[in-house]
Amino acid sequence: MGDTTTTPPVAELASTTLDDAAATSSLKHPFSDRVPIRSILSRPDGGAALAGQRVRVGGWVKTGREQGKGAFAFLELNDGSCPANLQVIVDAAVADLGPLVHTGACVSADGVLKLPPEGTKQKIELRVEKVLHVGPIDPTKYPIAKTKLSLEFLREHIHLRPRTNTIAAIARIRNALAFATHSFFQEHGFLYIHTPIITTSDCEGAGEMFQVTTLINEAEKIKKDLVKNPPPSEADIETAKLLVKEKGDSVAKLKSAKASKDEISASVAELTRAKEHVSKLEERSKLKPGIPQKDGEIDYALDFFSRQAFLTVSGQLQVETYASAVSSVYTFGPTFRAENSHTSRHLAEFWMVEPEIAFADLKDDMNCAEAYVKYMCRWLLDKCFDDLEIMAKLYDKTCIDRLRMVASAPFERVSYTEAVQLLEEAVKAGKKFENKVEWGIDLASEHERYLTEEKFKKPVIVYNYPKGIKAFYMKVNEDNKTVAAMDVLVPKVGELIGGSQREERLEVIKERILEMGLPLAPYEWYLDLRRFGTVKHSGFGLGFERMILFATGIENIRDVIPFPRYPGKADL
Repeated sequence: MGDTTTTPPVAELASTTLDDAAATSSLKHPFSDRVPIRSILSRPDGGAALAGQRVRVGGWVKTGREQGKGAFAFLELNDGSCPANLQVIVDAAVADLGPLVHTGACVSADGVLKLPPEGTKQKIELRVEKVLHVGPIDPTKYPIAKTKLSLEFLREHIHLRPRTNTIAAIARIRNALAFATHSFFQEHGFLYIHTPIITTSDCEGAGEMFQVTTLINEAEKIKKDLVKNPPPSEADIETAKLLVKEKGDSVAKLKSAKASKDEISASVAELTRAKEHVSKLEERSKLKPGIPQKDGEIDYALDFFSRQAFLTVSGQLQVETYASAVSSVYTFGPTFRAENSHTSRHLAEFWMVEPEIAFADLKDDMNCAEAYVKYMCRWLLDKCFDDLEIMAKLYDKTCIDRLRMVASAPFERVSYTEAVQLLEEAVKAGKKFENKVEWGIDLASEHERYLTEEKFKKPVIVYNYPKGIKAFYMKVNEDNKTVAAMDVLVPKVGELIGGSQREERLEVIKERILEMGLPLAPYEWYLDLRRFGTVKHSGFGLGFERMILFATGIENIRDVIPFPRYPGKADL
């Protein structure tokens, strides 16, 4: 009896091939010939429905091992598109297995997706038909081993640390929070404004700013130049002046002798060159090593911007100019503090999100801040749950529950005075704080965390702070003791957001600037916003890295920014 199976018609075969090709095409990266591993593994079925499809993948080996006495190798491949690894099986007949199995090697391959044997954790695996590329490594020198590495160790290998599960997950969480930030403000009618990184205004009045100057570079250039080409002596200048006199006499003689026009022109040209030479010598004789000074002070008139300039500590003041014209705006960019601090909460370069809302008071400001934080928490739970699970497993088992709580619970709101009273009551009841509690202090992190983690067990907004501990631009309340400022405090990190209603009264803000010991001149443009069409307005600043600390449970802020800058460190 013959074989009863039938061969599908040619048209049916062609249709099946086209369907497979279309399905694979839909998985591909839009600007690469590979299929991101996320497109395979992040499906509800873990990729099982893709069995039988041919795909091209690429990534870095997390773990690799030869099996069957070298007959084949298992690779766990990750391309950073998701936390999960794709299991890849390579036969020795397809490629030399030695370079493939080392952790850190880069591999690109074509193959067929297959269902693994029952009982294995994988839902799908790749059987390699062709290895297209191998980026080999020397396993004796590669520092990112597959063993558990401390975050401190990884900071010393900043260029390789994104290959670890932790740093890659943080990068995806950071990306999601940035996307959520823009989505929130765009959905609520805000304009994204790029504020300057170089500024002449000190927003915080703290003076801990990085200075931007070319004076030092110029001074070093002059010093080297003067060593190589010493300045002219007085005798050199006198000799050059004598030559000018001789050339001048020659011109005079030619004119009196009624010489030809060409002869006189040539002589005048020589005189001009002689005068220019004297001018250059005199200018060069004035060059002196060191930074130029005037009246015993550094002469910033000779600097690049003809005045002192700094890296910004905040884009708030500048973005207020747009709030005073187009109403609802925000800026999101890097800010800088030259604070010589080595704590786990400080960076020299960090990112801030700073919205500004015209026709808004302190209550509106608090409502916006609460809505924004809740939005980001919901976004992470929806978009990055697999990465959050890594954080919960490795660093903070409560991080997912904390995000859920913040996303759903209304924030508590208490005045600064009420907050101090609550802290004083806690002290009377036996609570120990390192920092003394009394009205007028700037709340320390331990005070903030007590309020959020022990007293209310949820986020707290503290408002109406003492005038003496807040910036000059915050609106002075009727009691003349407090300002319309607010801080959003959250569990784990304490202060996440600082904001205020801005002082829109011209005379009051001028007085506040002077009280802070700041000069009025650099802020005249800021005062113009109060002179010309002043408006009630409010805003806040969210420390972006602090939000990532809150979301992930990571302890040190240096581990949630791609390239941390802090005292003594500015790698790459």
